[in-house]
Amino acid sequence: MFSRFSGFFVGAFFGLVFVLVNSGPPLPDAAALAVRVLAVGAAVAIVVLTVLAMRGSAPSEDDGSPKPSFGAFFGVVTMVEVALIVGGAMTISRLDSVPDEAGVAWVALVVGLHFFPLAWHWKQREILVVAGYASLLGATGLVMALTGHPAWVPLVSGVVTGAGMLLGSLGGVVWMSRQRRVTA
Repeated sequence: MFSRFSGFFVGAFFGLVFVLVNSGPPLPDAAALAVRVLAVGAAVAIVVLTVLAMRGSAPSEDDGSPKPSFGAFFGVVTMVEVALIVGGAMTISRLDSVPDEAGVAWVALVVGLHFFPLAWHWKQREILVVAGYASLLGATGLVMALTGHPAWVPLVSGVVTGAGMLLGSLGGVVWMSRQRRVTA
């Protein structure tokens, strides 16, 4: 049963990390603080709503929807993701011609791309939304960084990516809770 809800916890955690790490300049201090507070509030709401949804589910309940399995395929995809993130970040930090801000764009791009094989393997097309969203924002940030506009990359590829993960998770858990009440 936990696997059905695990995506909400993952989205809350990583979305929050993206926002907290990247919500700084060029945002004014007050705006950065407001963004961080909203992100923490969204993450807390996701966790609370997910726990309530889990408590309301019968342990043996099977609605026929595909559920992620965290077996060997997931492990390989995650190891490739980590290797690409670390390797890319190390490469970016060593290239004098590439601004450091490109690192967050690289992370968002790789995070987005890793969802494509998971969506295929788990037969969960809804994951394609976050895959495309994060990949597009990561690629946009890379283009911005490489074309002389690095200052806004943390906002575009970091904060907006994280906010999307948080809002997607929040929307998903609310939608799932409503669906459960309608069918109950």
